[in-house]
Amino acid sequence: MAETGNEPNEQVNLDQAWSDSQIQTLLDKLDEELVGLVPVKTRIREIAAMLLVARLREQHHMATERPTLHMSFTGRPGTGKTTVAMRMAKILHSLGYVRKGHLVVASRDDLVGQYVGHTAPKTKEMLKKAMGGVLFIDEAYYLYRPENERDYGQEAIEMLLMAMENQRDDIVVILAGYKDRMDTFFQSNPGFHSRIAHHVDFPDYSLDELVQIADLMVRQQMYSFDADSRAAFREYLELRVQQPHFANARSVRNAIDRMKLRQANRLVRAGGSIVASELARIDAEDVRASRVFRGGTSAEHNG
Repeated sequence: MAETGNEPNEQVNLDQAWSDSQIQTLLDKLDEELVGLVPVKTRIREIAAMLLVARLREQHHMATERPTLHMSFTGRPGTGKTTVAMRMAKILHSLGYVRKGHLVVASRDDLVGQYVGHTAPKTKEMLKKAMGGVLFIDEAYYLYRPENERDYGQEAIEMLLMAMENQRDDIVVILAGYKDRMDTFFQSNPGFHSRIAHHVDFPDYSLDELVQIADLMVRQQMYSFDADSRAAFREYLELRVQQPHFANARSVRNAIDRMKLRQANRLVRAGGSIVASELARIDAEDVRASRVFRGGTSAEHNG
């Protein structure tokens, strides 16, 4: 048996270690921020537990390799990927895996240049910003455009792969996007796939969860549904989720913004005196004025 440098019967208080790391506090915060997503939250808790045990093994001089921390988050827009990435950065910081625990969000435009010699400085700058924390690359598959032989995305990919390997003690990369496109991206870029340890899939929200999200957003903005407007908004969602470009919580937020616009116009047109509570109440009329009920286009600005 290999020597560990510790008494084999030494007690390790896992409850205390979990508490000291503040992981539960961060997971509770995630529960407050995001409705549903039970499979995702379970997976994040499992990853956190694995990282905690790896840290305890290291503290007790047990031979162990540093865990691979790079991740892939797949799912449609508005399913909470960026929010979970933000919490994961905090968890990694609380366990001492990253120095700062901040999140830097990047897209292709932040990494890839338009001419020779432009890509390297852009990618280096984003990596520099993310050092000590997490670099979250949304729609990562847009980095790879094999149909365009003059595209500079491959240069950014090579620099990212080098950082993920050589600077893995100081940066964690999370790649995100639609699942089918990410699967194709990984097949075309095995270097990325071999460096990703954790693949987390974010499911679409159910109708009930979307209504809960709407209730939460409305309350946070100090508005309120009444029974009729809540029922109307549920009908709106039943129609909207079947249309193209539906983006889960993001589409709910956009719809609420448009309802607030219609509510304000309704009140001003009516004129006269109202009780102050009417400034907060969303009426069914504010919901049903949406083009979605009239079979209009599915573009977000028409909802």
